[in-house]
Amino acid sequence: MTLKLHIIICSTRPGRVGPYVAKWFHHMAIQHGQFEAILIDLAAFNLPVYDEPEHPVLQHYRHEHTKNWAASVNTADAYVFVTPEYNFGPPPSLLNALNYVYKEWNYKPAGIVSYGGVSGGLRSALIEKLTLTTLKMMPMVEAVSVQNVSTLIDDSKNFTPSDHHISSGTSLLNELYKWAQALKTMRT
Repeated sequence: MTLKLHIIICSTRPGRVGPYVAKWFHHMAIQHGQFEAILIDLAAFNLPVYDEPEHPVLQHYRHEHTKNWAASVNTADAYVFVTPEYNFGPPPSLLNALNYVYKEWNYKPAGIVSYGGVSGGLRSALIEKLTLTTLKMMPMVEAVSVQNVSTLIDDSKNFTPSDHHISSGTSLLNELYKWAQALKTMRT
């Protein structure tokens, strides 16, 4: 059975560039051929600030938006978070989405494709990795960091990667595949 990889667009704000970077990585994951790669737009779930009355570990979800998000998260074997950096940290939309569920994330690998200005979102990625480990996820060392992302998006809204983005993306997908196979045994 093919492993499912969710590539999650983490920014939800108007004018975001995450979808352009995510489309490129989604295409790359399809070409890689080891996963059933699915592009997930966090904005489509329209999650309010966490509003469930019970702790997510109990999985007693009351709201339809939580049930939909939990079902989506649960179906994946691995994740890639395509994430910007806001004020040296992750976007609040991602942290909120991570906190909505718990067991659905457990024992799955996660990669990060970060983007931003001169830092390429690296500070955001480091903070995200701390949160991922508390959800019993395995963050990959391999990552893609896109510096000065706006200079790599053309007038047609296409992201043009550099060679190092492509080689980093390949390394990330290779490692995700190894970890996804290994961690699947812990979930069965």
